[in-house]
Amino acid sequence: MRKIITDATFGKNLQKLRLEAGLTQEQTIAKLQVLGSPITRATYSFIEMGRGNIYISDLVGLKQIFGVEYAAFFADILPMR
Repeated sequence: MRKIITDATFGKNLQKLRLEAGLTQEQTIAKLQVLGSPITRATYSFIEMGRGNIYISDLVGLKQIFGVEYAAFFADILPMR
């Protein structure tokens, strides 16, 4: 499985999308687990804080849960120089 290395901006975007969807972290995790993810609330919390990495398969699930395009997760993230 491949992971995306996240940062604070990604985490803030993730939290914003979750809140816009009207979901708590627990509800989001429950929906991901129904899709087959073994993610825990603690792991998800670290991702939202920009301190944890996310599996690509979980990102695919979150896109489906939140009903957004992938670009929404990466808004305001500057390219590396």
